[in-house]
Amino acid sequence: MTEKKARNKRFALRANLFLLRITRNWLRIAITILAIYVSLPIAAPTFMRLGLTGPGQFLYTLYSPFCHQFAFRSFFLYGEQPYYPREITNMQVKPFEDYAIESPQYLDSYRYYYARSHSGTAPETITRADLTIFSPWVQFAARDFHGNDQMGYKTTLCERDMAIYIALLIGGLIFTRIRHRLRPVPIILYAILGLGPIALDGVSQLLGYPPFNLWPPRETTPIFRVVTGALFGIMNAWLGLPYLEMSMRETREDIEDKLQCAGIQK
Repeated sequence: MTEKKARNKRFALRANLFLLRITRNWLRIAITILAIYVSLPIAAPTFMRLGLTGPGQFLYTLYSPFCHQFAFRSFFLYGEQPYYPREITNMQVKPFEDYAIESPQYLDSYRYYYARSHSGTAPETITRADLTIFSPWVQFAARDFHGNDQMGYKTTLCERDMAIYIALLIGGLIFTRIRHRLRPVPIILYAILGLGPIALDGVSQLLGYPPFNLWPPRETTPIFRVVTGALFGIMNAWLGLPYLEMSMRETREDIEDKLQCAGIQK
């Protein structure tokens, strides 16, 4: 056997052994990744509260491609309220606009984005009524706003996304107990309970805002965001994890057969 063939054989063996470990431990790996993913959004406001703004800002930036991070649709820690929905929700809590109008940080960000859309001209005075309009500068400023000592600091994922990934994590933990018995959820049930509520909520809300304006604007409450997100997350776990288990089992058996044929017992 030439040296090149020997190297290729050693590489193939190492690759198969590595894949074998992945297929045997994939669920543990997936749960660990999910646990980290849902923990860091909570770590960010904790860092901000402790004055560790560098690590906190880094986490907000790290998660920004994966979520809109609007402050009025996010959970807050260490503040007066756990959430600050917009006034349009008509919830019995102090609305986001009441806090934003008193925040120099938020108002400066509002002026910055307003000026970018108006040839560099920003309003000297911003009224509370300005903040009730769902304008791009209201949204961008809410994305940049991480919180303060009074309100606390927001998680790096919005309320619905937090519910989705926590439900996925819970679904994964449950699956560890029943992985050999659970079959994938029927597609029709997945569509009704998983996709239906979150699609209805999101689309109906979207179509009430410009440029659609099909009906008066509405803003979903935090509780409804959590419910629809959790349903979506748990149904995705029920659908995806059993299929992954079957795929990993088939791959594992194929690799074990190859290694056995090669005289290697693993």
